[in-house]
Amino acid sequence: MKNWTRICRVDDIPRLGARVVRRTEGPNIAVFRTATDTCFALLDRCPHKNGPLSQGIVYGERVACPLHNQSVELATGCMVAPDVGEVRRFDVKVEDGAVYLDLPVTADRYAYG
Repeated sequence: MKNWTRICRVDDIPRLGARVVRRTEGPNIAVFRTATDTCFALLDRCPHKNGPLSQGIVYGERVACPLHNQSVELATGCMVAPDVGEVRRFDVKVEDGAVYLDLPVTADRYAYG
């Protein structure tokens, strides 16, 4: 069962940019918006150097890590070959211009920023 949590409006995220959902426990979540207004969410941490993916460059449906320029597929969280590795992804839906994430039901608290 999904636990949809409203995060923000699509327009709150810049095209080809990202915003961060801060968690009280665990790494933050980066929410990305592409040029075609598709939204994706990944853990805000590169699997190699722990770079904040929210500060990376979004192009197409990928983001380049700001620390080592390796790319991650936004839809799957998989590194682009020849690199290997994976970033945890979160389900996203957009309804009536609002962005929702399927977040785990925990005692964790979330803040959008």
